[in-house]
Amino acid sequence: MFYYIFFIILLAGAAACAWGISRADFRRRIIPDAYLFPLLLIGLVVTQFFPWPVTPSDGAIAAVAGYTLTSLIGLIFEKFQPSQTPPIGMGDIKLISVAGIWLGSVGLAGALALACISGMIWGATKKQKYIPFGPFLIIGGILSLITITFLI
Repeated sequence: MFYYIFFIILLAGAAACAWGISRADFRRRIIPDAYLFPLLLIGLVVTQFFPWPVTPSDGAIAAVAGYTLTSLIGLIFEKFQPSQTPPIGMGDIKLISVAGIWLGSVGLAGALALACISGMIWGATKKQKYIPFGPFLIIGGILSLITITFLI
C-alpha cells in the first residue's frame, strides 16, 4: 500500500518539475537546475525500485549518449557560427539526458523526433527565431512513454 502511495508521490513530483521546466523555458528561455536535478533523482529512483518499462542500465546508456551527442552537435554549430547565439542551450542538453534516464534509448529517440517535428511546426506558425525546446521535449517524452508502455 505504502509502495504505491510513494510511487504516486514521486510521479506527482516529476509532473511538478516538468511543469516548472516548461513554464520557465517558455517565459525566460532558460531551464533551471532546480527543476532538472530533482527530476533526474526521481527518474533514477523510479527506474530502479518501481515497475517501469525502462531498465536502469538502458536509462543510463541513453542519458550518456543523449548528453554526448547533443553536446557535440551544439559545439559543432557554435564552432561554425561563432557570432550567433548557440542553437541549443546547456539546459536543453541536460534535459535530454534526464529524458534518457526516464525513457531509455528507444523512448528518447521517439521523444526527440516528436519534439523536433512539433517544435519546427510551432516555430514556423509563430514565425519565431528562438523556440523553447523544453516543453516540446517533455510532451514528446510523455507521448513516447505512453507508446513504449502500451504499444511496444
